[in-house]
Amino acid sequence: MTDETIRAIRRGSTLEVTLDRPKANAIDAATSQALGAVFAGFRDDPDLRVAIFTGAGERFFSAGWDLAAGADGEDYESDFGPGGFGGFAELPDLNKPVIAAVNGMAVGGGFELVMAAHLVVAAEHATFFLPEASIGLIPDAGSVLLPRLLPAPLANEVLLAGRRLSAEELHRFGLVNQVVPGRDLMDTAHDLAGRIAASAPLSVAAILDICRRSGGMQASAALHDLRSGAVETYRNVLESEDAQEGLRAFAEKRDPVWKGR
Repeated sequence: MTDETIRAIRRGSTLEVTLDRPKANAIDAATSQALGAVFAGFRDDPDLRVAIFTGAGERFFSAGWDLAAGADGEDYESDFGPGGFGGFAELPDLNKPVIAAVNGMAVGGGFELVMAAHLVVAAEHATFFLPEASIGLIPDAGSVLLPRLLPAPLANEVLLAGRRLSAEELHRFGLVNQVVPGRDLMDTAHDLAGRIAASAPLSVAAILDICRRSGGMQASAALHDLRSGAVETYRNVLESEDAQEGLRAFAEKRDPVWKGR
């Protein structure tokens, strides 16, 4: 798929999605809805295993919500599409991983999309910050997610005082998987996507589903949920042809051939 603001290119089992809205890759409601349609198509395509989301250029990954659209009357309660702001963070039943390839500044909602991604690769020059409080707004997803991802004093400084964080800082705190020179960003993201795609698709789907379902549960309750038979994706793995194929491939010292069933 190609349009004026979003490029979605298939590269084998990986979908590379590029946001291209000069000058800052900001996202208004129409762009968010279009991204939601792209990611829903990714979710529903059995031949696609991993998505990489990035921004065009080298300066901005995304400046988040389009403030010009806000000044024209668009607000936080606008229809941002089935996946919520940015297309994938709230998309129902998205049991495939999204890698954020952060090519520059991730600001406001752009930083929130980084937090929502399953894995993150960042260019060395990337920076991350939430300026909403300084302009009379609230980083809603950031206010929920960041205190769970960073020590409270640091999260509060980012949320309340707009502190900017470097890619290396976020790597130290575990929010970024790898930090690489900008020229290596997409190759690194595709290498990571390839390693995920080598895993069994039903296993990947079940792991993401279990992580999402169990996020607010006690470990004992989450394990009981699994073993009760209530988690369909977990049952699908245990009963799958791929589970048997994985065991045979291991015994025969060969690469498995996954069928997704």
